[in-house]
Amino acid sequence: MHILLAPDSFKESLSAKQVAEALKKGFKEALPEATFDLLPIGDGGEGTMDTLAGILNLTKKHTQVTGPFGQPVSMSYYQKDEIAFFEMASLVGLGSIPAEKRNPLELETRGIGELILHLVDQGVQTICVGIGGSATNDGGIGMAAGLGVAFYDDQGHLLRPVGASLGRVARIDTNAVPKTLQNIELQILTDVTNPLCGSQGATYIFGGQKGLNPLLFPAVDQAMQDFYQLADARILSMAGAGAGGGMAAGLVAFAGGHISSGIEKSLDLIDFDRKVQRADVVVVGEGRMDQQSLSGKAPVGVAKRTPAGIPVIAICGSLGDDLPSFPSHNISAAFSIVPGPCQVSEALENAEKNLISCARNIGQLLKI
Repeated sequence: MHILLAPDSFKESLSAKQVAEALKKGFKEALPEATFDLLPIGDGGEGTMDTLAGILNLTKKHTQVTGPFGQPVSMSYYQKDEIAFFEMASLVGLGSIPAEKRNPLELETRGIGELILHLVDQGVQTICVGIGGSATNDGGIGMAAGLGVAFYDDQGHLLRPVGASLGRVARIDTNAVPKTLQNIELQILTDVTNPLCGSQGATYIFGGQKGLNPLLFPAVDQAMQDFYQLADARILSMAGAGAGGGMAAGLVAFAGGHISSGIEKSLDLIDFDRKVQRADVVVVGEGRMDQQSLSGKAPVGVAKRTPAGIPVIAICGSLGDDLPSFPSHNISAAFSIVPGPCQVSEALENAEKNLISCARNIGQLLKI
């Protein structure tokens, strides 16, 4: 039996690679003759680039850019020949901003634009940007400033390029943006399809988890809408533009980017369609599978690309009450690794052990 293991990370617990290795260990105990393909994946969320780097043998590099509080920081990226990969979260990831300093309207994303220009100067032709897990809600205004865009209020004063300034922008000057930026292909990888504004947009859906007071949602959402009416009105009807606190919108409007499904692009890069042909069983997984997972997250993305006749099993940290009965979305069955009632901290701490045990038990079923 040949088993293809293609899990996403279990956030706050295990990387996708660690999940795949734990699954292999459990299945191997039950099925010692089985062979495996380990294809840990990401869907554009935090950790996607680290996962791809391991499979594609990318070289990790660093360069100095402006940090979230205006200070110089070293930002990482991956490169192979003329293609580069980086994550927004490596600069302004929610997990890297202390809780007491989380203010999505004041944090700077200028460093992302600076990194893009650095990559262009290095001769990179294609840039893939993962924009999950961010702590900002600035519509990409900071990133645009890093590219050379200047923003002015109605009195002609230069504005600080942060989310709090969006509603005050009256004039946008792009004259300082290098013409060489037009020569690259910029792919924006995301695992969400939320629009920029409205009840399903960046502010209302993701602002709260980033520390934004819900009382501010209407004003912030209106400021974002007013800004893009001026900058590029077509963005307001674009699926996925709300990803990364509107960073997707900014990358499209100011850097010529194209929004892509993170999981689809990841599967293309790792040559999934060829490798899955050998599989007798495909195993997917993530920390929590719920109704949101069915709208394009990694497990369903893998399942949709798996040919008919090859069963797909989901092994997850937990399963939401809002999931449909399986089989559904090309997933044959879904299992939670948690053996019984426990605290979240306990489940996170024991994730590896529980993964091994669950995979072993499913392996015994596959033997029958």
